[in-house]
Amino acid sequence: MTTPIRDPSAVSVMFVSRQNRYCTHIVQSTRTRPALPETGQSMDKNLLEILCCPASRVAVRPSRRDELEALNRAIKAGSVVTVAGVAIKTPLEEALITRDGKVIYRVEDGIPVMLIDEGIGTLQVNDFPS
Repeated sequence: MTTPIRDPSAVSVMFVSRQNRYCTHIVQSTRTRPALPETGQSMDKNLLEILCCPASRVAVRPSRRDELEALNRAIKAGSVVTVAGVAIKTPLEEALITRDGKVIYRVEDGIPVMLIDEGIGTLQVNDFPS
């Protein structure tokens, strides 16, 4: 379970395991996050190392500029839906993609939205880079 705080100066993510009854709480100031050179994204490297697709458990990485451009072209054409079937109408500025390139998760205000129903399958984007 993740619990983001909508404070613009901090990102908080909480992981809770009911079986082992432990809690890990990570707080990262958004003011000190370094931008990733190839994408301009500001995702914390330590957070990226522990994030994975909630459905497949495949690790994620920041999406490349060409991947975002292809996805945003498809969004503009009105041909992109989430796993839950909801049409995406707003272009993405930041996103995470599974390392196998199958699912994209949007990032809003530096906070990854890692919900199964919010995932975007890349197979629906005809010219998606491989």
